[in-house]
Amino acid sequence: MTPAATNPAATSAALVLEDGTTYRGRAYGATGTTFGEIVFSTGMTGYQETLTDPSYHRQIVVMTAPHVGNTGVNDEDPESSQIWVSGYVVRDPARRVSSWRAQHSLGDELAEQGIVGISDVDTRALTRRLREEGVMRAGIFSGEDLVQGGYPRPVEELVAQVQASPQMAGADLAREVSTTEPYTVEPRGEFEGRAPVATVVAVDLGIKTMTPVRLAERGVRVVVVPQASTIADVEAALPGDGTPVGVFFSNGPGDPGAAGHEVELLRAVLDRGIPFFGICFGNQLLGRALGYGTYKLGYGHRGINQPVLDRTTAKVEVTAHNHGFAVDAPLDESGSQAPHDGGRYGRVVVSHVGLNDRVVEGLTCLDLPAFSVQYHPEAAAGPHDAAYLFDRFVGLMTNPAAWPPAIKSPQSAAQITTEENH
Repeated sequence: MTPAATNPAATSAALVLEDGTTYRGRAYGATGTTFGEIVFSTGMTGYQETLTDPSYHRQIVVMTAPHVGNTGVNDEDPESSQIWVSGYVVRDPARRVSSWRAQHSLGDELAEQGIVGISDVDTRALTRRLREEGVMRAGIFSGEDLVQGGYPRPVEELVAQVQASPQMAGADLAREVSTTEPYTVEPRGEFEGRAPVATVVAVDLGIKTMTPVRLAERGVRVVVVPQASTIADVEAALPGDGTPVGVFFSNGPGDPGAAGHEVELLRAVLDRGIPFFGICFGNQLLGRALGYGTYKLGYGHRGINQPVLDRTTAKVEVTAHNHGFAVDAPLDESGSQAPHDGGRYGRVVVSHVGLNDRVVEGLTCLDLPAFSVQYHPEAAAGPHDAAYLFDRFVGLMTNPAAWPPAIKSPQSAAQITTEENH
């Protein structure tokens, strides 16, 4: 059934997990059927940025915050041109909007864009189940899709539909969310109207609107190009007048193990010695380009309150995350030889470590001008602790002799984690 707008107070809905667990509630947004990998986000605010983050493509998002929708929706905060989540799960949707910036209610916006959701669900119990069992496929069914011949559809039939839906592992999704045409974001703020301090080609794998803006605020001209771009396309977009240049890989959805084209493009960038910065999906792709593996996390990191240790400063940052895969690289502070092609990319160090579970959260190449982090420094939504990473990228392009940053932390990630827990 094609999703359609509905009164959420009048229509029953069911959330069905692939293991057969079922939660009953009310339709929220559009009615119909939707499938996706079900994940939870721990953010207390920023739901509009979450909904419009292309990295959530083909995922059903559970909000752990119990009350959602009180600030409504506006036309200024979206991180892309549409809502990308495949489904939305909340406990207690706001009955009315109470923000002067709001232009629509969240429920109306979900319905307008055909996003099937469910409310009145015990999201605390649901989140605990996903933490214990791991993320899995799920489906939301509401309205006429819950009925057959005048009777409720058997749960076994709904579970079978969920189990027949696509897995996230092996999914190549960046091409489905990328821009189809290049566009340019010029320097702004105090740099508006001035010659750019550098030009960056940003490969759109699901880029958020605020990311090129953060670079533009630092005097950078950003040329955003499609996911399918080749190294020839990238080089053609770079100026040949001696202006500092760089390449950026954005966040995005899917399994990095399925992103063969992007990995080969990144290797071509590294081979040419072009300064590189990647975030989120871009971090995973740098890991694979260097020869490290990636693996699927049990339930991932999603939210705006994740603690990360920057081992180049020995400081702990509170950061915004949205990822279900991670890089498998040694945490040794002295670094390791990048495995690809006999180590031709030199030494690499894990520069950032997640303090909740010691997951690799950043890579820094010691013999190449390249680095990446696993989270979102653009602070949309989220804290501003990691904004310095854009400055680090500008410094890499304009003052390459100062690269790489030294590891300043005298303690291992394991020691830091132990002390934080005490």
